[in-house]
Amino acid sequence: MKNLPIFAAAVAILSLSACENKPEEVSSTAPDPMASQLANAAPVELPPAIASSVTLRCNDNSLLFVDFFQGDKQVQVKSEKAGKATMLKAPEAGQPYVAEGGYKLTGTAKNVDVTLPGSGSKTCHA
Repeated sequence: MKNLPIFAAAVAILSLSACENKPEEVSSTAPDPMASQLANAAPVELPPAIASSVTLRCNDNSLLFVDFFQGDKQVQVKSEKAGKATMLKAPEAGQPYVAEGGYKLTGTAKNVDVTLPGSGSKTCHA
């Protein structure tokens, strides 16, 4: 009888050693319900960055403010520094930039030929 407590303790230790002693993982975040949709989503194409912003003086002594974007497929044109900007796009790099309403621009950040509604065609230089 004296060995009974020792025997019981040995059995208890052996039974506990057979258990897996992994720490319990606790997280305060719930699983993302859109994880599978996001994993299968098409890649997102970011808009192009501005390659250069220039102020051009035109042959009628007016100013033209143009932002040229990387990829050479779009420009943003303003006839006043704080005025409304108009986005002109080209189907392919190197082709004229156009927008609805009669906007058309060809050229580079140094020299452009531009047609604006209400003011006709003009040439502008940096």
